[in-house]
Amino acid sequence: MGIAVIVALALVCAALAGYLAVLDRGLARAGRRLEEQLDAPSARRLELPCPNAAAETLLARVNDILERRQAERDEYHRLEEDLRRQIADVSHDLRTPLTSILGYLQLLEEEDLTPEQRREYLAVVQGRALTLRTLITAFYDLSRLEGGTWTLERERLDLARLVQDQLASAYETLERAGLAPTVEVQPGLPPVWGDRKATVRVVTNLLTNALAHGAPPLVVRLCREGRGAALQVTNAAPRMTGEEARRVFERFYTADPARSGPSTGLGLAIVQALMERMGGSASARLEGGLFTVQVAWPGAGA
Repeated sequence: MGIAVIVALALVCAALAGYLAVLDRGLARAGRRLEEQLDAPSARRLELPCPNAAAETLLARVNDILERRQAERDEYHRLEEDLRRQIADVSHDLRTPLTSILGYLQLLEEEDLTPEQRREYLAVVQGRALTLRTLITAFYDLSRLEGGTWTLERERLDLARLVQDQLASAYETLERAGLAPTVEVQPGLPPVWGDRKATVRVVTNLLTNALAHGAPPLVVRLCREGRGAALQVTNAAPRMTGEEARRVFERFYTADPARSGPSTGLGLAIVQALMERMGGSASARLEGGLFTVQVAWPGAGA
């Protein structure tokens, strides 16, 4: 019996030594793989060739860290590409009116211009300069919103009166463009919480967007939304696609791939950012050729 026990123990020790050797090689291989993963463009999960609960738990945690690191790396590359694209878009949007201004200023240097031509060229320069100012203001406002430096003051607002005042200011411009709005106001709208200046900016941006891109009919509705109130601006958009409707709140998104128009795609992005800062919401939908943007404010209560 003594010899049998010794043989059995020897076999157990040999098996254990073999297991430990395999485990040691597996951990060494996993360590080398881990070093490779630190500089690899994409992470791969580490594996152990033989079962061991403690080692497998450790590798599981290491794999979780590698996956989070890979997700962070992917997000960094996405943001870097997005920033690169935005810089190109900003450069193009600013360069377009500036190039036009410089071109017309050169034309104004010609001595044989008639008074009518000079007035026409000056009017173009003034219009492009105003466009440039609007672009710079939009870029600045968006940077303030995203940087958290645009301070909002919460107060009770009579949304119906505020919207009607903005409609009155813009009515003549809208009418000249064939977009005289139909206004629908639900009776008994509650007061809402919001920043007055930010709310004016939201309404102005929505009307400007309809003026720049919409077609008649233009319908402006004020209605209850939960305990608060919502503003809906609807206009015909016969050429808009579902993809464009889904992306209208994206920064710098414009349906014009050549970016040849005056829009930077920032107007509705600013609307959404302001509404979120005021505790409200912004959404858009396209139904039957009619495009609707809805913005909703929380109710101020009694």
